[in-house]
Order: sequence, then structure tokens, then C-alpha cells
Amino acid sequence: MKTKTLSRVAIRFAGDSGDGMQLTGARFTQETARLGNDLATKPDFPAEIRAPAGTIGGVSAFQIHFGDQEIFTAGDEVDVLVAMNPAALKANLKDLKQNGLLICNRDAFHEKNLAKVQYTTNPLDDESLKTKYRLVDVDISTQTARALEGLSLSTSGKEKCKNFFALGLACHVFTRNVDDTISWIERKFAGKEELIKANVEALRAGIAFAEASEILAEQFEVQSADLPSGTYRNLTGNQGIALGLIAASELSGRPLMYGSYPITPASDILHELSKYKNFGVRTFQAEDEIAACCSAIGAAYGGALGVTGSSGPGIALKQEAIGLAVSTELPLVIVDVQRAGPSTGMPTKTEQSDLLQVLFGRNGECPVAVLAVSQPDDAFETTLEACRIALEHMTPVFLLSDGHIGTGSQPWAVPNPESLAKISPPLVSETQAENFKPYARNEQFVRGWALPGTKGLEHRIGGIEKQDITGNISYDPENHERMVKLRAQKIAKIAETFPATRIVGDQEGDVLLLGWGSTRGAIEGAVKELRAEGHRVGYVHLRYLNPLPNDLPEILSRFKRVIVPELNSGQLRFVLRATYLKEIEGFSKVQGQPLKIREVKERVISTGAVA
Repeated sequence: MKTKTLSRVAIRFAGDSGDGMQLTGARFTQETARLGNDLATKPDFPAEIRAPAGTIGGVSAFQIHFGDQEIFTAGDEVDVLVAMNPAALKANLKDLKQNGLLICNRDAFHEKNLAKVQYTTNPLDDESLKTKYRLVDVDISTQTARALEGLSLSTSGKEKCKNFFALGLACHVFTRNVDDTISWIERKFAGKEELIKANVEALRAGIAFAEASEILAEQFEVQSADLPSGTYRNLTGNQGIALGLIAASELSGRPLMYGSYPITPASDILHELSKYKNFGVRTFQAEDEIAACCSAIGAAYGGALGVTGSSGPGIALKQEAIGLAVSTELPLVIVDVQRAGPSTGMPTKTEQSDLLQVLFGRNGECPVAVLAVSQPDDAFETTLEACRIALEHMTPVFLLSDGHIGTGSQPWAVPNPESLAKISPPLVSETQAENFKPYARNEQFVRGWALPGTKGLEHRIGGIEKQDITGNISYDPENHERMVKLRAQKIAKIAETFPATRIVGDQEGDVLLLGWGSTRGAIEGAVKELRAEGHRVGYVHLRYLNPLPNDLPEILSRFKRVIVPELNSGQLRFVLRATYLKEIEGFSKVQGQPLKIREVKERVISTGAVA
């Protein structure tokens, strides 16, 4: 069997939502990460717990793009499609490149499954499919059952192992080791020897089939990427947020309390944090979103790093309580892993449609700080920054992520703990009790954090408007206006702590692409290609969405045109135009899917923005 070296490859595993495609993709990703490739992943699955079997609505897919160079996205198109049934083929074939490798489970292409997706004939027998793609027609279910003949598992039990057969086949074709996966199987099914043996045998059978098959005449090798030296781990965005919260707790000396209510796609943060009780992490699954938020505010009142998390619908329910945190000026981090709406919308699909909600979704004049994670390997650092702002500036901070970031993964360079800066909350001690005023402020307009039970620091706190300095209840009109302005000035002052905004590519020129959140990879990839073709294009990715960076207006002035690609109908564009009174062009995509490099590049060229 010949071995061919490739620079990068995108693979998509697709099948019924009960076929284990997420597990298959995750294990292939883990083996790929261990080889040192740069990578990006994109899980894609139905919202229903058990969607109708064999239908397009029930298709679950996992895409991984890996290479020996920097990988910006999970891939515009795929080089390899593994389709476990007709629905998976029909839903995903459009994204397979011409002459791409198509691996299909023929056993699932029977009359009943074909009829569910309106195939009148079997596409595996269609000559046009065979001429357009490199079709590998494998009876995966039969081969799996044959490999497990000696085991006492039921027929359906053996059928459930077919995803490991497919994984073994793919790992052999792309020279991935499976030792780590075998160890994982042994840990996952510890004490269930029959299941361990079945899954390992199915995995090895897939490898053996690929070795012996005449229709798989080539293997493909992708060399390790030239990444900076260090210790790496494969990390999802939700895991990065969880680790960032724990690190912030350690760096600030404040215990972490996370109050949450289960909601897709944010629930994994709660699950991940619950594993770290040895760090003093307290997790609370509340009865509803309001209680979850109020529990975090109570923790902040008691001196903890109070955090709550949700997605768009849950954030709407938390907003009154967030207003309480603004009024009391307590540190609170609110994680919003955005999803497609409105209402339930498409809960397992991605979107960036909560920006206006987090900026303006509360009653009254109620400003908060807002930061956005840009990709999974940025989640840890941006979470740390959100916690720093909340704790040092005594304010609620929104941390925006989305479904694509939360469930997607990348290699993450584990930082040296000694390199992480300490977080210094403005705690008031008993020695300061004599002159203590609960709403006296420092030069950053930040009030002190007086913990309950500290002698001499007794004070009134609550949602009713406070008198400046004393914190007593006040209905005085002038005092209310002063307090409103003070709270706004405190948020504006946070911008003085931001680093200089970084411009990627040309520092001035024809077009500036301005992005936030999960559009980063697609925009960076497009800018790299546009500049390679001689176009004068720059790119800024915003971590700080409120307050905006102080140097942003000057940067905008350097470019003839500014385009903001977003996974919404133009929310950041709306804010920028209102703030700077400058013409800002938008590029919106609201399909529940991330931006592609090709889409951004075509948008820039089609508008005549570059020569």
C-alpha cells in the first residue's frame, strides 16, 4: 500500500444520531492531537434526544480539519466523508470535494432507509457517484458482526460497535495510532469485559479490513505542525472556560461558585466544573435560571467568585437578577454560550445573536462589561480576563461564547501557572472600618468589597437606588442621575486597562475586516488568502465589546472600507455605526452554521472593496 503525504485534510463522520459519530470523531481527534497536528473540529448534531432514525433530521456529524500548518477552521469542504446511512450521504454529499474519498456503509442502504430520504434507487450503484468521487463501498455492519461472532452480545449490541470499525478504517487510511483509543475503551467500560473486547475487536477489524482491501490502495500521512514548544492538550471551548474560571479563583484567592441550570450548549461547563471539587469549586444545579443567577450573586455578596452560565433563552430570564448585581456593584461573571434562536430555535446550532441582548436587555440604565471568546484555544485566556474585570472593577461581566466554540476543539498550549498575573479584588479589611463608606470609589470609580461578617463594615445593600457614598436608600432625583452616571463611568474606565488593539495583515489599506467571537478563523483564513493575492486587507478581532477599545476609532480611520462579518443580522455593525457615526458594511449569515473562509473572501471581492 502506497503512502502519500498531504499538507492538510478535512474528514466528516456522519450517520444516524445513534451511530456514535460524535464519539468516533472525538477519538479520531484525540489520536490526531497526539501526533502533533494543528486541528479544528465541528460537531453537528440534532437537538432531539432521539431524532427519527434514518431521516435527514436525525443525522449527526463530526468534522475535523487537521494539518502540518496553521488550521483556521474546521474546513469549508471535506476531503473525506464517512456516511453510515443514506440520510448521512444525502445531507452531507454537497460538502465533499470533487474526487474526494467517500466511504459508505452499504448495509444501511436498504429499501426502507432509501425511502426515508426519497432515494428511488440505490446511489451506491449510481455510476455518476462513482465517477465524481472515490467511492469505498463497505458492508460495515456485516464486517463488524463477523469480527464479533465469538461474543455473546446481541445482534443490536454488535451493531452498536460499527462506529469503532469505521474509526479503525479511517485511522489506518490516515496513519493514526489507536493505542490511546484502546486505553480509553478499557477505562470507559471498566468491569465490562465483553464490551471492552467487542469494541476493541471492531476497531482492529476496521484496521485489518483497510490493510487487506484492494479498494483502499493508498495511505495518507500528515506531518506534525510546527507549533511553539510546550505542553498541549486538545480542548473544547466549554472546557477552556471551566479551566479559566478555576484559574481565576486560584489567582484571586476567591472561592469559585458556579450556579447554573441545564441548557444546550452551555451544560458542559457545569459538568466540567463538577469534576474539580478538589480545588474548592462549588457547583449548583438550580431549579431554574433565575435561581441559578441569584445563587451566584449571593456567592459574590459572600466574597466568592460568583459565576452563572446559560444560553440565550436562559440569559433572558436572568436579566432582572443581573440588574441587581449592577445596582449592588458586585462582581458576577455571566457565561452566554449562544445558539440559534429565537425561542428554542435550533438549540444545537451556532449563532452570535445575543450581543444586543447582553448590552441592552435589562430595565433602566444598566451597563455591564462584555467580552467574547474567539475560538476554543482562546477560551481560557478570555475567561481569565472576564474574571479579572469582574473582580477588580466590581461589576457584572458577560462572557460570550457560542455553540461552535463551546463544542469545537483545538490544541491548547497549557500555560505556566507562574506566568499568570494575580487578580486583586478591592477587598476592604477590618482595619479600614473606621472610615468605611460602602459606595466611596477609587480613581477607577470602583467601590470596595466589604464581606459580610467583617466587624465595622456593616452596610445596607439591595436593588433600591442608593445614596452616593453612604449606600443608604435614596429617591433623590439628582442622586439617582449621579449614580447612573457613576456606574456608566466605571464601565467606560475599564477600557484604560486594555492592551493595544492588534491589527493582523496590512496596518492600513483598502479594507478592514472587523470580527468578534467565532468568526475569527474564517476571517483570518480569508485575509491570509486575500493578502497572498496582493490585496491590501487588514483584520481586527474584538475581544472587548463593552466598553470598546479606546484606540478603535483611529484604527477604523486608516481603511477606506470596514466590513463586519457576523452570524446575526448585523448587531455589532449596529453598535459601531451608532457609536462612531461611521459607515460600516455588514456581512451576515444566519443559518446556524459557522462562516467559511470562502464566504468571507467572496464577500470582500464581490463588493469591489479590493482592486
